[in-house]
Amino acid sequence: MVSVKLVNVTKVFRGGVVGVKDINLVIEHGEFMALLGPSGSGKSTTLYLIAGIYKPTRGRIFFGDKDVTKLPPRERNVGLVFQNWALYPHMKVFDNIAFPLRLRKIPESEIRKRVVSVARMLRIDGLLDRYPWQLSGGQQQRVAMARALAKEPDVLLLDEPMSNLDAVLRISVRAELKRLQRELGITTIYVTHDQAEALAMADRIALINEGSIVQIGTPSEVYGKPRTVFVGGFLGNPPMNFLEATVGYVEDKPILVIGNNKLRVPDHYEELVRKLGLNQVIVGIRPEDMGIMDKPVPYRTIRAQVYAVEPMGRETIVVAEVDGSQVKIVTSKSIVLREDQDIHLYPSFEKIVLFDPKTEKALEVLYEEEKLE
Repeated sequence: MVSVKLVNVTKVFRGGVVGVKDINLVIEHGEFMALLGPSGSGKSTTLYLIAGIYKPTRGRIFFGDKDVTKLPPRERNVGLVFQNWALYPHMKVFDNIAFPLRLRKIPESEIRKRVVSVARMLRIDGLLDRYPWQLSGGQQQRVAMARALAKEPDVLLLDEPMSNLDAVLRISVRAELKRLQRELGITTIYVTHDQAEALAMADRIALINEGSIVQIGTPSEVYGKPRTVFVGGFLGNPPMNFLEATVGYVEDKPILVIGNNKLRVPDHYEELVRKLGLNQVIVGIRPEDMGIMDKPVPYRTIRAQVYAVEPMGRETIVVAEVDGSQVKIVTSKSIVLREDQDIHLYPSFEKIVLFDPKTEKALEVLYEEEKLE
């Protein structure tokens, strides 16, 4: 096993297009790290820099203590699985898996041993005599994985390997992949734009936007404690709700004024609101962290009007309007509401995240940065 370290890595393409800028990231021995972000954010560029397909414009890349910045891909001992799997259609499954081993001029007896072993592990040992066009999408994905693992790589790099699978197959394959990675203990870097994949599989997630890492943490950390509005809005289905609020005071206690609604400031934000002296904030709250009540509770509920009700089988999503903005609430499938009905939303105050509207950073992040200046 080996760790991977990127130090101030920047990639500028021809024409001055910046792929990634000042990436600093450490993936520990045996860790499953997801690089998550929207299309064009720089996550695949980061993966190709680690693989050696791209060379950084600035910065250094280490595998363990070894500087691999200038090494070509074949000298980095990485296994790479692409989005389209890149199988050779004229080769049988056995030969597809064996191909990179033959390039290394490994003895044929050793090749057969490795191919059969990894095929058995991925449950495709009965398919070795077939061609890729005779396989299902899930089987082709396993062949691509087997080809990468047969090399016995130090680092496994996966570039959206499940994007061509249907939704049902994705769920089963991601469970298999996570279990396989745990059993092998191989350092794995997984690129995806699908937040459900990242949350379900990764030990840690590095969220990338516009070429920069905006947050690194465990799935529970990045989901429950987003450092920016972007992170809160990108993660979650439905994503985090955001409401603009004015900061006021009642008997020297800070409150949040949202239209005609007045909410107390969560206990964990009282001191920060005072220290930062903000007049405006953005209130972030996850859809599953809001309840629905018939009657108002002073300083604890938000008056809203039902806009739409979306039954989802095991749960119901209620779309409500608050002071001209729409919010979504995940609630019980048994709830009965009608459009235009007045309701009162009861947020879990310990789950609320407050953001600065100018920087769109969480208040605790803003305060940390101000202290360092």
